[in-house]
Amino acid sequence: MAVIPGDGVGPEVVSASLPVLRAAAARAGARLDPVEFDWGGERYLRTGRAMPADGAEILRGFPAVLFGAVGRPDVPDHELVWGLIIGVRQALDLAVNVRPVQSWAGVRTVLREPDGVDLVIVRENTEGEYVGVGGRAHAATAHELGIEVAVHSRTAILRAARYAFDLARSRRGRVSLVTKSNALRHGYTLWDAVVAEVAAAYPDVECEQVLVDAMAVRLVQQPRDLDVLLCSNLFGDILSDLAAVLAGGMGMAPSANLLPDGDAPALFEPVHGSAPDIAGRGVANPVACMLSGAMLLDHVGLPVAGRIVRDAVATALRDPARHTPDLGGSATTKELAAEILAVVESSTAP
Repeated sequence: MAVIPGDGVGPEVVSASLPVLRAAAARAGARLDPVEFDWGGERYLRTGRAMPADGAEILRGFPAVLFGAVGRPDVPDHELVWGLIIGVRQALDLAVNVRPVQSWAGVRTVLREPDGVDLVIVRENTEGEYVGVGGRAHAATAHELGIEVAVHSRTAILRAARYAFDLARSRRGRVSLVTKSNALRHGYTLWDAVVAEVAAAYPDVECEQVLVDAMAVRLVQQPRDLDVLLCSNLFGDILSDLAAVLAGGMGMAPSANLLPDGDAPALFEPVHGSAPDIAGRGVANPVACMLSGAMLLDHVGLPVAGRIVRDAVATALRDPARHTPDLGGSATTKELAAEILAVVESSTAP
């Protein structure tokens, strides 16, 4: 697999996660051979590019990619985000972003009763407001404009919707389509129409339409009633960060970027960003990266190894003494990672 540690806490959580992933793969009778790339902010400052011009083609030579984070204070965010993570998503046509959210025994959250949350946000990953269409006009005048065009295509909606319905069929059989078609009458009415067509082909899956503001309320008040949320790029990005709080925070939030039924490598990343305020202090929570790695193991045909990682994370987090500061504890990145690794190494393949 390819590994891009990136910026900020990215290298810290990736280096903490790789021994766990290797050990889990070994327990399942397999071997991981990571190949690391120095793409990110430091490379941008050195060369003017966050990754080589043929970076996406380089990644095509791997079955999967583990990505740390992108962003640093001395480089404009859009240079690194578009020059690396969004650039890779679009170049590889990674059509779907998958963000599972679940509660963990022993982990405090904002919920009075944190147990029982188990949902997945399926986010269209290449279009919407993130397609890059627009511009600036009348710069530095009183009439300056910033134009951001949202693009929604039937093809992209179909890919995300079919993935969401297939996923729901393997879970609890419920899809919640999140739009804003009462006010945005072109793109999101297309979402409503296309998803209704897909829903007709899945009579065993319940489908509802929910406006994004109403879904924000439900995520806080009734998260246990939700199964699979199907969202546009922007809405999925925002709601998945809100939902991460239900699992304990951004340090508990894994994700996958993938092309369903395609030949592009999938990219797996924690969604917490580079967190420059704590980078280098050794206190970043590595769990989101490890759980992203577990999704990677599932994807490359090692579901037993993925289960070993998730079980080890669950075991370690039951002890508050192992919690990193974001979870209310005082453990370091290395201390939590060492405990999870120890559990993996003592496990037997299920």
